[in-house]
Amino acid sequence: MISLSENEQKKRKPLWTKVFLVTSLSNLLLFFSFQMLIPTIPTHISQLGGNDFQVGLVIGIFTISSLLTRPFAGRALDLLGRKHVLLVGLTICALTIAGYSYMAVIALILAARFVHGIGWGISTTSLGTVIADIIPPERRGEGMGYYGLSNTFAMALAPLTGLWIMQTYSFHRVLLISSLLAVLSLFSSLFISYAKPVPVEKSIQKTKLIDRLWERTALLPSVLLLCTAICYGGIVTFITLFGLEAGISNVGWFFLCNASMVLIVRPITGVLFDRKGPEWVLLPGALFTITGLLLLSYARTEFSLAIAALCYGIGFGSIQPALQAWTIARAAPDRRGAANGTFFSANDLGIGLGAMVLGALANLSGSYALMYRFSSVLIIVFLLIYGWSFWHVWRSVQLPQR
Repeated sequence: MISLSENEQKKRKPLWTKVFLVTSLSNLLLFFSFQMLIPTIPTHISQLGGNDFQVGLVIGIFTISSLLTRPFAGRALDLLGRKHVLLVGLTICALTIAGYSYMAVIALILAARFVHGIGWGISTTSLGTVIADIIPPERRGEGMGYYGLSNTFAMALAPLTGLWIMQTYSFHRVLLISSLLAVLSLFSSLFISYAKPVPVEKSIQKTKLIDRLWERTALLPSVLLLCTAICYGGIVTFITLFGLEAGISNVGWFFLCNASMVLIVRPITGVLFDRKGPEWVLLPGALFTITGLLLLSYARTEFSLAIAALCYGIGFGSIQPALQAWTIARAAPDRRGAANGTFFSANDLGIGLGAMVLGALANLSGSYALMYRFSSVLIIVFLLIYGWSFWHVWRSVQLPQR
């Protein structure tokens, strides 16, 4: 006799299709190319004689252009189709990275970073929309979890790889490999092919401009993502300085342990999201994130730093893909581009705010440890917002029964 679980297993649509693998590979190559430049471009700017303000501007201007681009990229995806927009974004990324090699003036690099941010905003929004189209709805959480592993793998290895190549060879060698990876991402995307999404209705096309660029159903998950992204921005920006303050010689353990835990939990929490719903992932994920931030603030050894990273990795690895899957589930098929644009814009904005606001907070408090403790309040805000929305939905379901 076949059990119910076996019947359900037979009815489930396949996840590991050719287009899923190709899209994940393209995303991996793009993120690896991008992550190699994160620690190396600031060093290159310093070697050219740039000051701290110019180094920060190189990071900030990229975030700004990406943030400004995403809503328009989302709208273009819904109107013009996924593949054409994706190829345009990847082409911009590949050409811009290759162009860095010919720029010896900081002003030109800043201009190139602005253009690169446009390509990045288009490419990542496009890939996120493509993957949302092809993942079976009943396996959305699981699929997003596996897809997100390509980001995590790149975040764990690419910065270290970029620094090693720069120290062993040169920054130009880093650019050569980074641009090659971007070209490979572009090449692999040529093989992405699947059924066209539902066409945009005329009634949607007549809506206000703000509604064309932003997806209202994505606002709640995006606000929740904003809270977690601010915390993450504070970590990636100031973890090295925190290590100096706390007397921890090698803060690289945090990234390694964090990435390792994310790799483990994403597939598990993805399945949990599909079977139980977002609350079963978001609430425990938030608690682990708070625990990780508080443990990080009290870390004084590499071992305690690793424990903090493991807890934070469970929370971070659970929340981000669950929120993205929830965003897609709430949006209509012909609004997935706008939904992804709204979602990723919140991520960009949060990381940028985390660097600026939490940096100012650290300056006022005189301690990076206190900054991380204060940042945990944002996750409490996360819990309050989600708790309110959950109660509101539950109440709306219960009231008609009275």
